[in-house]
Amino acid sequence: GVDAPRLFDAMAGVAQSRLDEFHAQALANTAWAFATAGVDAPRLYSAIATATRARLSEFNAQGLANTVWAYATARVDSPRLFDAIATAAQPRLGEFNPQ
Repeated sequence: GVDAPRLFDAMAGVAQSRLDEFHAQALANTAWAFATAGVDAPRLYSAIATATRARLSEFNAQGLANTVWAYATARVDSPRLFDAIATAAQPRLGEFNPQ
């Protein structure tokens, strides 16, 4: 992971306190950024999961895929989030593109 724990702790705290202001892409991007950096932020991931479940209809296919990738990469156990994304994604499978 990234060796800047104070920076990521501060970012996680600010992000967590403002998640209600984030649009769907910002939620997905935040999860992706922390996963990519290898930062352990369980409270942030939990808060993003809650916000994401509440706003799944706002996510496009890429945002759903990026969110699942982030949680899997960070090894965050969030079965309620995965179940909700699976339910939301199933009728929209034609929107997903292989990369």
